[in-house]
Amino acid sequence: MPDRRRPWLQLLRTPGLGPVRIQRLLDAFGHPDRALSASPRERERAGIPASVAAALDAVPAAVDDDLRWLDASPDRHLITRDDSAYPEVLLQIPTPPPALFVTGDPEVLKLPQLAIVGSRNPTPQGKENAQAFARSLASRGLTITSGLALGIDGEAHRGALDAGGLTIAVCGTGLDRVYPAAHHDLAHQIAAEGALVSEWPPGTPPKAEHFPRRNRIISGLALGVLVVEAATESGSLITARDAMEQNRDVFAIPGSIHNVLARGCHRLIRDGATLVETAEDILEPLAGRINWVPGAKDTSAKPPPPSQDNRYDADYRRLLEAMGDSPVSLNQLVDRTGLTVEAVSSMLLVLELDGAIAPGSSGLFMRLSSAH
Repeated sequence: MPDRRRPWLQLLRTPGLGPVRIQRLLDAFGHPDRALSASPRERERAGIPASVAAALDAVPAAVDDDLRWLDASPDRHLITRDDSAYPEVLLQIPTPPPALFVTGDPEVLKLPQLAIVGSRNPTPQGKENAQAFARSLASRGLTITSGLALGIDGEAHRGALDAGGLTIAVCGTGLDRVYPAAHHDLAHQIAAEGALVSEWPPGTPPKAEHFPRRNRIISGLALGVLVVEAATESGSLITARDAMEQNRDVFAIPGSIHNVLARGCHRLIRDGATLVETAEDILEPLAGRINWVPGAKDTSAKPPPPSQDNRYDADYRRLLEAMGDSPVSLNQLVDRTGLTVEAVSSMLLVLELDGAIAPGSSGLFMRLSSAH
């Protein structure tokens, strides 16, 4: 029998034939088989350029490579638009991907999901917030979806895994490679506990234009999107805009007016996103659409306030208190504590080595909520 995956792969592999043009072919012919059986002139009438319409008659050699890659492991799948495993929520977005490559369990794609996205260079507090919200929401029955990027994405995946929950990574490359390479081990853990997903076939390298296109899948799979930290011009805001266009809920965590990575969140809140302080601020609007975990502990995802550790003497405790919840400079700490520059510098080094604070960008320092 003919392999039902082959015609879909032929469409995906034909140069110049992206999701919009594949959609035109499916609208006109109903199925890839019929589109491939049609004449080039008939394909042109469906809105396909002549050169691309003619190219569809040649079977790309990479199709056989794709089939071999898929068949090399039972954990690799191709889910096409006519497959019952294709997530219904994704069919509701403009120009859904014609097919999804999946490594892991394809069934998780149908579960209620929340996307968590944010800066690739977050503050320490942003990292903690991403992990805390992901842990709490995963423990309450939501699958956490993100993009495997450095920063907030990676922390969201880790938080879900730490809670024993499920997580999905939507990738901007073929699934035969991991990008960024630093997330190699994390990607394998996600595949074991959830799924890696891509609309690009194996062998596809990371390209800048892939990631905005990937973002529509992140938001399209989810009931809503939580933006943890984002600058005013960032990929996270693209995901949030996609979510709004897809009629998904958008949530944003506010931050200090002095934190440039809070400005994107503040813009979203001004534009109508839900301001979020605890997990309940997300769970309440999504009530009725989540498979609650019986007896799940409500951890509320509100990060604990930085502690006043008894290991530190009065000056150290005064310095920690002066740091507040936002990044601060050395000079600000000197002004707030009345201590000398030399004393503050020395104490900051001790606190950093002790894991109580972390250096941020532009010479700023951030107190960590996990400090004890």
